[in-house]
Amino acid sequence: MTEQRVLFVCLGNICRSPAAEGVFLHLLAQQGLEDQFLVDSAGTGGWHVGNPADRRMRAAAERRGIHLPSRARQISLADLSHFDRILTMDEDNLRAVRSLAAELHGRPDLAEIEPMTSYCRRFKASEVPDPYYGGEQGFEHVLDLLEDACSGLLESLRA
Repeated sequence: MTEQRVLFVCLGNICRSPAAEGVFLHLLAQQGLEDQFLVDSAGTGGWHVGNPADRRMRAAAERRGIHLPSRARQISLADLSHFDRILTMDEDNLRAVRSLAAELHGRPDLAEIEPMTSYCRRFKASEVPDPYYGGEQGFEHVLDLLEDACSGLLESLRA
């Protein structure tokens, strides 16, 4: 099996997308599939570049045994052809990534860009809400959604 390259994208790359990256890496490790995937995360904005994931998100993930290893970075044009799939956390991120992709219009090697929640199986959600300005429960809810969506994504990619 050839390596599949997956990029998770949110606004600042400190809450949702690093959590998605960590959840997906956790699932891969549980199934012994780490060598079959390249996984990363990025933000559409560059405000937090170089920072680790938000401490509240890291704490919520650690309670579930999930490590969030990434440092924030901003998505680049190169990501659109480097990754096979780009999964966005909400409609604004989806629009921003598709707008970036429009700059490379006509390139046959562009990543498939789609909403993360399209892979949810248990939850009915149109987006992964940004927990940044909320309380602890918001981070838990994001992880619930991401565990569901990442499981569905992995199932889809292995099919």
